[in-house]
Amino acid sequence: MKTLKLRIKDKHSKVLEQLASEVNFVWNYVNDLSFRHLKRKGEFLSAYDIAKYTKGTSKECNLHSQTIQAVTEELVIRRKQFKKSKLKWRVSNRKSAKKSLGWIPFKKVAVKYADGYIHYGKHQFKLWDSYGIGSYKVKSGSFVEDSRGHWYVCLTVEDHAKPVESKGTTSIGIDLGLKDLATCSDGYVVTNPKHYRKYEQKLGIAQRAKNKKRVRALHAKIKNCRKDHLHKESSKLVKQHAMIVVGNLSAAKLVKTKMAKSVLDAGFSAFKTMLRYKCENAKVLFEEVSERFTTQICSSCGEITASSPKGRIDLRIRVWECECGAVNQRDCNAAKNILALGHKRLAVGIPVL
Repeated sequence: MKTLKLRIKDKHSKVLEQLASEVNFVWNYVNDLSFRHLKRKGEFLSAYDIAKYTKGTSKECNLHSQTIQAVTEELVIRRKQFKKSKLKWRVSNRKSAKKSLGWIPFKKVAVKYADGYIHYGKHQFKLWDSYGIGSYKVKSGSFVEDSRGHWYVCLTVEDHAKPVESKGTTSIGIDLGLKDLATCSDGYVVTNPKHYRKYEQKLGIAQRAKNKKRVRALHAKIKNCRKDHLHKESSKLVKQHAMIVVGNLSAAKLVKTKMAKSVLDAGFSAFKTMLRYKCENAKVLFEEVSERFTTQICSSCGEITASSPKGRIDLRIRVWECECGAVNQRDCNAAKNILALGHKRLAVGIPVL
């Protein structure tokens, strides 16, 4: 299974906005209905129970019946996931600062594709078909809007293509950081372009001028540049190696510090996620280990000595000499220790550290 994302022509935006507004109405109605039932009866409504109250809604709202079902099922899933009795209200007012981005879910019965058009109910939308989706079997999907007002169709399809296995025979350890996004045990360094910092001045000018359209465009550009860089580097690493070991750096904890802006700009979590699923597809072994003390331990002798960099005070130390005589580059040394931990886990079969 994989997801294909295709851009829809802008001339269809008004129709999709109207349909998205109807979806928001259904979501808010079901959300409020479930909350009131919980207060009165003390129990949650299931998707099956909600279907009784939404019967005939598709005709009134000009939506496909499969979309109504998809909305109710999604609400029930998200309510359980976030453990909340009531979820956020979806806002359709375009002038509101809290406006929800357009979203129209559907199941495979609701759409058909033919001659460059995707047919949804009585509507048909022209799109740029860069994947040749006519050859895929669609399972489900949704129409989604981005921050710039552009619309896309995301289709979950069956992937019949055989995954390309990696031809790499080596193994590497990866130490994530802010100066460089990733330092590998073999000396390869993935640079941190700092995309947000690059456009920060232009973003500030647009925000002070209250040019919302320009602000949205800059944020989208930053996001796309970061995503493109992470995809290229993660694919390169997966193609070249047979085993990848990464330190369990927690971006969620670092976001709560003064380094939050730099951490979010780097995209640690996205990089690890990409490495994980690409390794699975290419049959490359992926391990995540505890990186505790990996900077302080000498990768040559395996000891923490008096000359080892310790704590935040020694963050400025990039190269240090161990008492055993080995000269260690800080990040490369940590990557070598991470790789060693990965080999130990592999040898003894420990699933989690």
